[in-house]
Amino acid sequence: MQQHLILASGSPRRKELLENVHVPFKVVISDVEEVVDQKLRPSDIVMSLGEQKAAAVAERFTESFVLGADTVVVYKDEILGKPANTEEAKQMLTKLSGNTHQVLTGVAILFQKEKIVFYEQTDVTFWPISEEEIDNYIDTGEPMDKAGSYGIQELGSLFVKEIKGDYFSVVGLPVARTVRELKKAGFSLK
Repeated sequence: MQQHLILASGSPRRKELLENVHVPFKVVISDVEEVVDQKLRPSDIVMSLGEQKAAAVAERFTESFVLGADTVVVYKDEILGKPANTEEAKQMLTKLSGNTHQVLTGVAILFQKEKIVFYEQTDVTFWPISEEEIDNYIDTGEPMDKAGSYGIQELGSLFVKEIKGDYFSVVGLPVARTVRELKKAGFSLK
């Protein structure tokens, strides 16, 4: 029987990460309305969001492996999501400047009765960033669709002093662990 993997995400970064390691899949964007209890720990929130996305797609594709993921940036126990506007982006980047924050990516793999849910946490330390550097970065538009207002794989990389953990998790998917977990769940990469 032919196995199918569905990525329940419209993220071009997650798509590219899976393509880079030659995992065969197709994309079906989850239209789930993300609902979380804000009293939960950030790790529980990202795992819940990843599972919600996967579950919404798995309902329609019962014979496929479904992969859902979500990434958040956390600074001093505050989740920094995607900025609503340039002022919010500036506030976030100012907070992160010269400090260490955490990036958590929650992953859910669903296949019939099989369910694997986990998260990876990576510590990212920024160099001090000047107001001019922040303004110039915001002017590129890059921060506007990124959790924490930056993308580590693009111009935001210029702010990164140190990283402890899985770089690819910061990009949006801890790909090595994800592939290992897919294999555990019975998915064949051939």
